[in-house]
Amino acid sequence: MKILIAGSHGMLGTDLMEEMRLRHEVQGLRREELDIRDADQCMRRVEGFRPDIIINAAAMTNVDGCELNVDEAFLVNSQGTENLAAAAAAFNALLVYYSTDYVFDGKKDEPYRESDAPNPQSVYGRSKFQGEEKTRAMVPAHLILRTSWLFGCNGKNFIRTIVFAARKGEPLRVVNDQKGSPSFTRDLAAHTRTMLERGCRGTYHVTNSGSCSWYELAQKAVQWAGVTDASIIPVTTPEFPRPARRPANSVLANERLNQEGFPPLRPWQEAVQDYIRTCLP
Repeated sequence: MKILIAGSHGMLGTDLMEEMRLRHEVQGLRREELDIRDADQCMRRVEGFRPDIIINAAAMTNVDGCELNVDEAFLVNSQGTENLAAAAAAFNALLVYYSTDYVFDGKKDEPYRESDAPNPQSVYGRSKFQGEEKTRAMVPAHLILRTSWLFGCNGKNFIRTIVFAARKGEPLRVVNDQKGSPSFTRDLAAHTRTMLERGCRGTYHVTNSGSCSWYELAQKAVQWAGVTDASIIPVTTPEFPRPARRPANSVLANERLNQEGFPPLRPWQEAVQDYIRTCLP
């Protein structure tokens, strides 16, 4: 298959490039080569390559940054997705769109299923949900993958920040009343390729197995990184105010994958240890 990846040099995009090149013809475009905010540029790039699949790995993912830059968040995450969707529809390409656990409000006691009704509480969540809606409306052949708490070798993420701060001896205050499923971009990229090769369509939840709080993730990451004298203080969400609201529970049930016989992604603990061993200097 011919696959075009927008955002190919981002944290997820880098791993997607490595994974898709194993079996497919891939064109990766960084932001300087394809600005998804530019509808004409999207159409020209797709027309020039004529891909079977377009993967949208370009997004504004800074949750608090979205809250402070509302217009830009919707321009990238919603309008940018619409531009790629229009190009995909014009040239009969499948569109892959990565969405987020933040489309849910976090009030449910159990993990969220694909069939649960979204109710985003932040600008980031609302802009990403609009991207979902436009993908569904404009591209009959689409694959929407909701994931959560991403970490990877080629970008900023919570684990890297926490470990580096702990190594410097900085005291850390970490929220203990928000839970989710930490997910390694390598694992997400590999699962994406498998799903595309098996012809998956529609909306799926794709995360590493298991769940934890940010505080538990910080504790384990620092321990596995070999920092023995770190000071990590658990705090509540009100004690650690941020511009954007976070869902208290954003654990995603990978229900469709289970129903369709896919093996579960490895436990988040194993993925985090692999990340620390192979990605952190």
